[in-house]
Amino acid sequence: MSPRLADALRPVLPALAEETIAAIAEEVPQYARPMEGPFGRGVRMGVERALARFVEGRPDPASRELYVELGRGEQRAGRSLDALLAAYRTGARLAWERFSDAGQAAGVPADELFALAGQIFSYIDRISAESAEGFTAEASAAEADRRRRRRALLRVLMRDDAGPEEVRDLAHLAGWPRPQTVAGIALGSDDADRLAGRLGPDVLAVAEDDRSIGLVPDPDAPGREAQLRAVLGELPAVLGPTVALERAAASLARARLAFDVLAPEGGLVRADDHLVELLVRVDPTLAAALVERELAPLETVRASSRAKLEETLRAWLDEPGQITPVARRLGLHPQTVRYRVGQLRELFGERLDDPEARFALALALRARGG
Repeated sequence: MSPRLADALRPVLPALAEETIAAIAEEVPQYARPMEGPFGRGVRMGVERALARFVEGRPDPASRELYVELGRGEQRAGRSLDALLAAYRTGARLAWERFSDAGQAAGVPADELFALAGQIFSYIDRISAESAEGFTAEASAAEADRRRRRRALLRVLMRDDAGPEEVRDLAHLAGWPRPQTVAGIALGSDDADRLAGRLGPDVLAVAEDDRSIGLVPDPDAPGREAQLRAVLGELPAVLGPTVALERAAASLARARLAFDVLAPEGGLVRADDHLVELLVRVDPTLAAALVERELAPLETVRASSRAKLEETLRAWLDEPGQITPVARRLGLHPQTVRYRVGQLRELFGERLDDPEARFALALALRARGG
């Protein structure tokens, strides 16, 4: 901008600032309110600095930060950038009209005035970009803060002694709508934030060693399990039981335990579909003692016979007294099954007819991996 043009424009700046503020309040619905308090001061300062910065044509770090902060303010107010950018466009239109009139009155050549139009709208693009930068930065900071608060909330829900008031307050700060029911989930990935985003906006998740754990709201809602399976694909995952929110810690604990014990290779597994396995494998020492005590008779036969007898014992315990179904299941002749059951009776005696003993034998076989 030439010194002559700048001299012609400076006198119109105060009136143009007032006119622009009034036009913004009239034309931009989100700003249709009295220009008072922090909001009004911010709009006024933004307009005045924008005009002065344009006419003077000098770098102004303070003004740049002002437009970045205006973008931040829109994000904090829960608005999109549309209103602010509309206000900028209103200012650009009025500036061109008043600057054009002032330039013509001062005898500024037409080609210089035509160039001025491009400069005005290029300038508006620049301050729009500065506000967009602030808006994006504030959105990123707000999302980071939301994730931090939700991780803190999940860690509280992992505790057995979490009080309802503590959970309520943290949930409010984290913007988490408290569901009636939840289910813990353990997943074979340490990218907790990405997983939470994929599983749904209200899923809580946190990284824990080489896996993630989380809470799924309303796990029994129609289509929820299908959604989880579709999102997780072949990612190893274990879903705990559905519980009331105040018992979230119990569901999380079972999901973590099942993930450790079952070591799923891929896809979603429900922990409660494997309660017997969890029961017999949760304590390796007890499981080993059970196997040693209950299956000791099998150790007295040759290894080649032991495997066949153990296989028959499993089938017999599932269908006691049913020769034909056991034979069909094992792919054997019924007479072969009778012979093997006879051997088992020699080894285990009356225990094969006692319900409590059969239960202990079945648990021992399951503990050994049968």
